Amino acid sequence: MDIDTMSFWLSQPAIRLALAVLAALMIGIVTHKIVYRLLLRLTARLPSANLFVGYTRPPAMLLLPTVFVLPVWLGAPDWRWLAALQHANALVVIGALTWMAMALIQGGMQVIISRHPLTVADNLAARRIYTQARVIGRSVQLIVLLVGVAIMLMTFPGVRAVGASLLASAGLVGIVAAVAAQPMLSNLMAGLQIALSQPIRIDDVLIVEGEWGRVEEITGTYVVLAIWDSRRLIIPLQWFIQHPFENWTRRTAELLGTVFLWLDFSTPLQPLRAELQRICEQAPEWDGRVASIQVTDASERCMQLRILVSAADSGRAWELRCRVREALISFLQREHSGALPRYRAELDIVNRRNSQTEKIDH
Repeated sequence: MDIDTMSFWLSQPAIRLALAVLAALMIGIVTHKIVYRLLLRLTARLPSANLFVGYTRPPAMLLLPTVFVLPVWLGAPDWRWLAALQHANALVVIGALTWMAMALIQGGMQVIISRHPLTVADNLAARRIYTQARVIGRSVQLIVLLVGVAIMLMTFPGVRAVGASLLASAGLVGIVAAVAAQPMLSNLMAGLQIALSQPIRIDDVLIVEGEWGRVEEITGTYVVLAIWDSRRLIIPLQWFIQHPFENWTRRTAELLGTVFLWLDFSTPLQPLRAELQRICEQAPEWDGRVASIQVTDASERCMQLRILVSAADSGRAWELRCRVREALISFLQREHSGALPRYRAELDIVNRRNSQTEKIDH
């Protein structure tokens, strides 16, 4: 291609505009790479800041090039097809800004969570902060998303016209919208209530509808309860506001485990108490607080023993209960086989023989 041909093509407004757009996009991409490479190096020794930068990197890759393109349209010719490109560019910028805002919220939420790990022994405060950060962060993200979508829709003249025409019947529209949005709004309000008052937290142990499980996830609309047998129970947030449930770790993760045994009245209790103490001292799940045996009930055939043992959390309490139950039964079978429940029948043989003798004499 000679110089004259090149000059001819470069003199065309559409070609110059396309080259300007490509140059703006390249400048935006190069700026993104330079800026984030510097930010990642500066925050390499700051895990929280580095995590925050990592969350904002993908949306910035879309935001910076499209923002650099915006000034190009200012001196562009007034072409009809160009208006569609300008509108599309504006929509992408709004979407990228919405994405960036949600990434900032997500990054801040993860920074807060990373500073309060759940792996510590006493994680009550960490679970409280984790739950608040997750629920409030996701609620704010939902609001940001709705605002971003609303702004994008308002850039269409037809949508603005429809919105203006609906203002005359605002009362009816408000009623319909309220009815349609009631489940979403009720779950959103329930999520905020749970985040602030915290009847449940991440990793809490709950009894819900007769199921024992651990709170695995709290989203903006539902709670995921991990059942002990690896099932997952999905419960709407609003359910926890309207129904009673058991929370075994509301104040502390420490729990008392209970084991019930029905034994014969001849069972010696002191050897059984000594064996329980020995079992607990050898058990890694025992926290050293409680190990006791009490006779809590008695019937005409046997007595009920309640064994109380303590553990640091619900998982260890369950393991300790199973360990104690199995060990005590083995001890009774080995040392006191007559302690297991049995039926008694006493026969008065002498009286029976006397009565039979009297009958024969008569």
